[in-house]
Amino acid sequence: MFGDMMGMMNKIKETQEKVEATKERLKTVLIGEQSSDGLLKVTITATREIRNISIADELLEDKEQLEDYLVLTLNKAITKASDINEAELAAVAKDGMPDIPGLDMLK
Repeated sequence: MFGDMMGMMNKIKETQEKVEATKERLKTVLIGEQSSDGLLKVTITATREIRNISIADELLEDKEQLEDYLVLTLNKAITKASDINEAELAAVAKDGMPDIPGLDMLK
């Protein structure tokens, strides 16, 4: 029983390390998103850090349109980043779950 407990603790520690490594890797995963007409382009990381924003000159003449484009395009990029982030971390966590009898009923 005690050996099982140690094994489980090691497995949990290993999983935490994998989660941290995955978080670090996600900082380097870049997601590009652009407006439907390509006038505004944004690049963010999977950890939702904005890396680059590229704005076409014609958007600079229309402040309201530019603001709308920024909100829409950044939100699309953030949604994509969140999906990637959650999927990656969930995969690591699921892979690292110790086999505890009765726990699979929760799935």
